[in-house]
Amino acid sequence: MKTVAIVNGTVFATGGATPRRATVLLRDGKIAAVGAKVRVPRGAEVVEARGKFVTPGLIDVHTHLGNYGEGTGPPGFDANEAVEAATPHVRALDGVDPGDLGFDDARRSGVTAVCILPGSANVIGGTGVVVKTAGTIIDDMVVRAEAGLKIAFGENPKFSHPESRRMPVTRMGTAAVLRETLTQAREYRRKRRLPPAKRPDLDLRMEPLVAVLERKMPLRAHAHRADDIATAVRVAREFKCHLVADHCTEGYLIAEFLAAGKIPCAVGPTLIGRFKQELRHRSYAAAGVLEEAGCEVALTTDHPFMPIDTLITAAATAVREAMSPAGALRAVTDGAAKMLGLGRRLGKLARGYDGDAVVWSAFPLESQAKVVTTVIGGEIVYRV
Repeated sequence: MKTVAIVNGTVFATGGATPRRATVLLRDGKIAAVGAKVRVPRGAEVVEARGKFVTPGLIDVHTHLGNYGEGTGPPGFDANEAVEAATPHVRALDGVDPGDLGFDDARRSGVTAVCILPGSANVIGGTGVVVKTAGTIIDDMVVRAEAGLKIAFGENPKFSHPESRRMPVTRMGTAAVLRETLTQAREYRRKRRLPPAKRPDLDLRMEPLVAVLERKMPLRAHAHRADDIATAVRVAREFKCHLVADHCTEGYLIAEFLAAGKIPCAVGPTLIGRFKQELRHRSYAAAGVLEEAGCEVALTTDHPFMPIDTLITAAATAVREAMSPAGALRAVTDGAAKMLGLGRRLGKLARGYDGDAVVWSAFPLESQAKVVTTVIGGEIVYRV
């Protein structure tokens, strides 16, 4: 693979780092060196960044990129296997179209990695995946194959199929379906540990739930209202699962509770209207309030509900309201990587990390800032 050198830029090695004039050297898909005295080897492709800013590639922690086709209508909607209340065995990976227009939007806007989750029509929607935003075969783009088991609370699972006369049709029913399924998985795990002759057959529905019970991947809980977020926390505690609060629209109303419980908060989409009851108290200040309370915060577009290319806009808006600039950059770089369990591979411009970097025309949180160059895995995938 080629060597790329980004020279003379103002570099943010991490979201919260103090910027410094430096060269970023990328070799064989990884970051080889970052510093003011890095030597550029002969034959390297040089990206001149004088007067510009360089950040790690942006990361969106919660999207449906490639699962909801851009400009396709219903034929491209593959995010919800909604005919059952619980479908833990489906995988977002199997419905992703890497040729979807949204991937091009991601590269143009500096988003180099995303978590793609199933939709929220089911109480248990399936397993999410983290992928890079460049490539043609989705298997080659995967960074983490089991990025979390999607669960959902509130309006969506209640109202997805009211004519079917199946649970859930209330918030009580939603929690009951989740508890029942996790209890079945706990019993299945117990039996799978019995001597071989007594073990049950492998159950593809149960295996992802066992991974959750063993804390190998988190529950990713779609929840907007504060009471729904609290229910997600309650159930996760009952089963000793790791939980990420996705959307977390009213999380700022219970920020101290979430901070005390060390619940990571994936906030967004914020740049949308109050088109349903759960969004009545949507606030641009939510991320900043959660940050101030001491929560681990990442930002999300929930693409396509906010277009993927507005991720940096959401960060800038959060700063305008209450969030620190350093916190906002962390929320879309190293903080986002940590939330996805990838803090030792993504989100930083540091030796050994994946070669994902973005060159900006101005400080990224300023309204006039544009992406000049995007590098993914050491390859330039977009440039002006």
